[in-house]
Amino acid sequence: MNVYAAVDLGASSGRVMTARIDGGRVCLTEVHRFANRPVRVGGTLHWDILALHRGVLDGLREAGPVDSVGIDSWAVDYGLLDGAGRLIGNPVHYRDERTAGIMERVTAEVGADALYQAGGLQFLPFNTVYQLLAEPDLDRAETLLMIPDLLTHWLTGSVGAEATNASTTGLYDVRTGGWAEELTERLGLPARILPELRQPGAAAGTLRAEVAAETGLPGSTPVTAVASHDTASAVAAVPADTDRFAYISSGTWSLVGLELPRPVLTEESRLANFTNEGGLDGTIRYLRNVMGLWILQECMRAWGDSGLAELLAAAAQAPPFQAVFDPDDPAFLPPGDMPARIAAFCERTGQRPPAGRAQVVRCVMESLALAYRRAVRDAVRLSGQEVEVVHVVGGGARNTLLCQMTADATGLPVVAGPVEAAALGNALVQARAQGVVSDIRALVRQGERLVTYRPKGEEEAWARAEARLPGR
Repeated sequence: MNVYAAVDLGASSGRVMTARIDGGRVCLTEVHRFANRPVRVGGTLHWDILALHRGVLDGLREAGPVDSVGIDSWAVDYGLLDGAGRLIGNPVHYRDERTAGIMERVTAEVGADALYQAGGLQFLPFNTVYQLLAEPDLDRAETLLMIPDLLTHWLTGSVGAEATNASTTGLYDVRTGGWAEELTERLGLPARILPELRQPGAAAGTLRAEVAAETGLPGSTPVTAVASHDTASAVAAVPADTDRFAYISSGTWSLVGLELPRPVLTEESRLANFTNEGGLDGTIRYLRNVMGLWILQECMRAWGDSGLAELLAAAAQAPPFQAVFDPDDPAFLPPGDMPARIAAFCERTGQRPPAGRAQVVRCVMESLALAYRRAVRDAVRLSGQEVEVVHVVGGGARNTLLCQMTADATGLPVVAGPVEAAALGNALVQARAQGVVSDIRALVRQGERLVTYRPKGEEEAWARAEARLPGR
């Protein structure tokens, strides 16, 4: 059939898409979408993992017969299984406050360099390693499964840790491609919970009898371990025709970086807070996490207004560079009144806060573009790899204002698309595993609508705006 089911789970919703490959082109169809609503219970913010599993089952039923199924999701979060294979509580959301202060304590005890040399990760308080150190049920656990691995386990019964998502834990040795056993022991974490690693494209099993009965799919339907970190799937679908490119996987988070053959573990890289995560075919996604469109989403939620298109149009006409902020300031991480936090940041830094919603939106767009500018330039400087073009993939590729500002801020052409990069990469890794596809990126270039934005030569204005930010 050459039809593949891509389960793509995001922070606010999940969906099941089918990808039909025919005549060198891919036709993506969304067959089922479902909400992903975190739940706060007893002061802890959880993912409703059973609702997500239900959404996956419903979507597979809607998809009908397929050649394979693959699951990708966000990184760092996990479920713990006990010795009988039962889930120990709902997985905790990475935005929960339970890890407060743990990263700083571990860094002081173990040393930032030791952590970086092993895991190569950006220092973020919600990394899996810090979550595990805050985990009250760790003594009961026999197996740790990242979110896509947990859902794959429920579909197939198999246990494994897909490498691209494992590489976000802080317990994966980015130099060797295996678990960082020495660091795990030093941190006092039980090595027994870390499953055998598997690479994107590996077979993860076939559907359990109960899943086949629930979905109407044949029990022989294979499940494939794709590049299960959604950013890894998205980068796999970047339509680059050269290795001299930067990418921005733009959604709730913006992942900004380069694709490299090996990690960059220098002291300068650590101080710049760049991460080295696994990609398809042993590549390294060398990137910085930028807060992303989460800030705009929270502004819209605070306003109770769904008129984003109108606001973006108004923002495009608003005066430029009235105020800018650092999206990676910790104040912008938790949910809350984002317009008030932006105003507070501006006041702290001696700037007049933006007046009116259109000006707030323009401030958000310009601030994100500045963050992208810094990340791309830092990645080039730290890795030594030159860049000729920036590829924007994911939902942010639809945001014409942000794409044009990114071209202006970086001084590089921006190629926007595909929008459904994670689902597309997910499906094409499955197809490649079955020998249907050989060159994923060539297929994406051939079949996807791409839009190019050229820089407009406003370098000095962007440099002046950047200079207003603390530490710049």
